[in-house]
Amino acid sequence: MRIVIVGAGAVGSYLAARLSSEGQDVVVIESDEHHAAELQDRVDALVIVGNGASPSSLEEAGIRKADLLIAVSNSDGANALACHTARTMGVKRTVARIEDQELRSGLVGLGVDVVIDPGEMAAREIVGLLGHSGVSDLVEFARGELVLVGSIARKNSPMVKSPLSELRAATNWEWVIVAVVRHGETIVARGNTVIEEHDHVLLMTTRGNLDRATEFMGVQQEPIRRAIIVGATRLAELTADRLLQKGVDVVMVDEDGDRCRSLAERHDRVLVLCADATNPSVLEQLGVSSKDAIVGLTGWDQINALSCMVGKALGASTTVARFNRIAYVGLLGGSGIDAAVSARLAAANAILRFVRRGRIHSVATFKDTDAEAIEIEVAAGSRAVGKLLRELDLTSGAVIGGIHREGDVVVPHGATEIHARDRLILFALPTAIHDVEKLFTG
Repeated sequence: MRIVIVGAGAVGSYLAARLSSEGQDVVVIESDEHHAAELQDRVDALVIVGNGASPSSLEEAGIRKADLLIAVSNSDGANALACHTARTMGVKRTVARIEDQELRSGLVGLGVDVVIDPGEMAAREIVGLLGHSGVSDLVEFARGELVLVGSIARKNSPMVKSPLSELRAATNWEWVIVAVVRHGETIVARGNTVIEEHDHVLLMTTRGNLDRATEFMGVQQEPIRRAIIVGATRLAELTADRLLQKGVDVVMVDEDGDRCRSLAERHDRVLVLCADATNPSVLEQLGVSSKDAIVGLTGWDQINALSCMVGKALGASTTVARFNRIAYVGLLGGSGIDAAVSARLAAANAILRFVRRGRIHSVATFKDTDAEAIEIEVAAGSRAVGKLLRELDLTSGAVIGGIHREGDVVVPHGATEIHARDRLILFALPTAIHDVEKLFTG
């Protein structure tokens, strides 16, 4: 598949690296020569310096042979125009990153098939994480009936130091650990896998067993009464609005006086504090306790991380930091940051779902592994139909964590039989994705 990406910023460069690593034919158009050269040095893709909405740049990128255009530059208008121009030149499908609500309402006839808003996606993720304190990942499948939950394994967790096959036999509720991320390496879980303290564990279970799952991981749940949001960004405001709707008190902290005044004018139910949240005395004055969450949402990774660590040291039960640099994520375990969010990954999840062909219904990516969780429908002609899970020729880089079958959900085991039209939730490394699709889609 030929994919043209407009914009080599955080989202565009991430998608280019991910899709090219899967063998897709990727071309990137970037107006900034420095960003273009930097991306060309580290990604196996053609990078063109030019205007992504320009017919000449799109022609150079081979848009007439492309299957998909992804416009994710920092300009909403440029993204919409790029889609319109590409559509007139024959591209089959288009995706645009557009945050401006008014612009979205005027997209009819401009050739934009899918609109993504990374900020809104990240805000939803943050609110979900704060609803389950201490959890690092929370991804819903099968209309929310199956949940993939992630957390750092604590010393007090009953799952530490025992093989997974023994743990499953000793428990009376349904769960599957699909993967462990240890020192930056992703281990697709098997029966003989042993969890160690500080591992990042990804576990699939049913919605009704979510509390059991967090307890199993050693997470101590603490209801959040107040969220202290650091930063005056759009993401901070979107998150504040959603938390207020949930009945959570909100405090917003930023150092810039003008931004604080603007925040106070727009959000009359929010306490706005003009101060440096990385200064311990500021959070001390707010009386941070175990009923509080610290959410670092400035545009600076360092400030987000430091404010979360200060808040955790002062007694906050939950801390969430926004980040832009993927490299920081592997350093978070045990640092005082419970969960990290990324608009880049939120956008990638939406776009990858659109890129995947055939029977892929949803895709989730993660912050410290390049593996994906995929919801895929089993084709009637698949050679997997009628086989037990243990009989499948499933690559070592993939594991089935859940099944959605005719309105019911199943957390599978070796004797579970695969049926046509089952929706499987698979955790797969990039090297295994092609084989998995081939096995289940015929």
